[in-house]
Amino acid sequence: MPLVLGVDSSFDATTVELRDADDGRVYGSGRAMHGGDAGGPGEQDPAVWWQALVEARHDAGGALGVAAVGAAAQQPGLVAVGGDGKLVRPALVGYAGAAVRDARRLEQVLGPAEWVAACGSVPSSALPIAKLAWMQRKEPDAFARIAWMLQPHDWLTLRLSRQVVTDRGGASGTGYWSPREERWRADLLQLVADDRDWEQCLPTVLAPHEPAGDREGVLIAAGTGERMAIALGLALEPGDVVVDTGGAVFAVRDRPTEDPSGVVAGYADATGRFLPSVETIDAVKASDHLATLLGLERSRFDQLVSSAPAGARGLVFVPPRADGRPGELRGIRGDTDAEDVARATLEGVVCMLLAAVDALRDVEVPVGGRLFLVGRGARMHAFAQVLADVGQRVVSAPKGERAASGACVQAAAALHATAPEEIARAWGLHDARTVEPDPRIDGGEIRAAHRDAVQSATL
Repeated sequence: MPLVLGVDSSFDATTVELRDADDGRVYGSGRAMHGGDAGGPGEQDPAVWWQALVEARHDAGGALGVAAVGAAAQQPGLVAVGGDGKLVRPALVGYAGAAVRDARRLEQVLGPAEWVAACGSVPSSALPIAKLAWMQRKEPDAFARIAWMLQPHDWLTLRLSRQVVTDRGGASGTGYWSPREERWRADLLQLVADDRDWEQCLPTVLAPHEPAGDREGVLIAAGTGERMAIALGLALEPGDVVVDTGGAVFAVRDRPTEDPSGVVAGYADATGRFLPSVETIDAVKASDHLATLLGLERSRFDQLVSSAPAGARGLVFVPPRADGRPGELRGIRGDTDAEDVARATLEGVVCMLLAAVDALRDVEVPVGGRLFLVGRGARMHAFAQVLADVGQRVVSAPKGERAASGACVQAAAALHATAPEEIARAWGLHDARTVEPDPRIDGGEIRAAHRDAVQSATL
């Protein structure tokens, strides 16, 4: 009975899961928050990730007798490593506001259509290529010392295997790897600096079931991005859609997605397929903020949403936008109460997420399959119900941490030299509670009111 360990290193915590490599049975799990000095805005010290991994593994009982390990982590991010193997600066993670100028400059050099044809995405301040451009402009000494450009899961895999590798899912989130051609595009890095031999700085891209190496006899998988691991942990199939309340809506498909508008990023997944994705704000943080303003705990907020009428008696919430524009509450009346505000808040967040599903549909991504809700929002009864009601479709809310499950799948695939999607299907990772929509609710009317509010706020 070989065991595998799956690691999910998110922004604020690391979760591990221990499973039977043959049938996927769960034998233990652990979790550790990311303590220590986080660094400046959009920065983290990777040593925090490693320490949390050690603590989470201890919390899982030590995870002795493991045959293989897979590491998934937040994405995209940039971990710049020098020739001595040491970090040249803290990791740059998430959207780096300071790199917005650099992303726009890169976009203008080629134009959106050329960028999506080259690497599947239009540069944003989240992509490593924009962060590299920022480093070249603001931290030239650190930039000059870069020997390898890694993402967070690559750095964990390096610590585990001592190999500089990545997978196609991770590579596709850099801004300099082509999902269409399945290769690095060092010529795009020449737009950042044309005096570097960029080919020497790029990790080897491993096949979906190819191991990175081993550590004291334990096989180490290639690792992948967090949402790619979630797709594995859900045994996602074309047509299925994932609403991740942490900030993304994505699906899998059999061919690349290229959206010149830049709304849909054309990532690859961890299996050989593709993972078109729409970035959103952190949906739970948006609702938690208003709950805090109302002096409510999350459980009480959940109760207020459930007891309020659909449509919140005309109150409409426009969540803060990813570009920094503030949110708005519209339609406040003299008799507006806390229940209305709670319901409007959650409906506004849900409408934003459903608009992301529409964006996938607009670029011909199949979205008619299962609708999964993952992240912290999946643990809120009201969130799943409002998503079902406003979207008027069944919502599946899986149990557990599916990114850690997906990392287990990748580890088992490396151990058995089998395609990861076959492992995921064999393990039966489809289990989830289902939430049926209330047919009496006019979700289209709620969404139309939200669209009108968004358009008015944009003017």
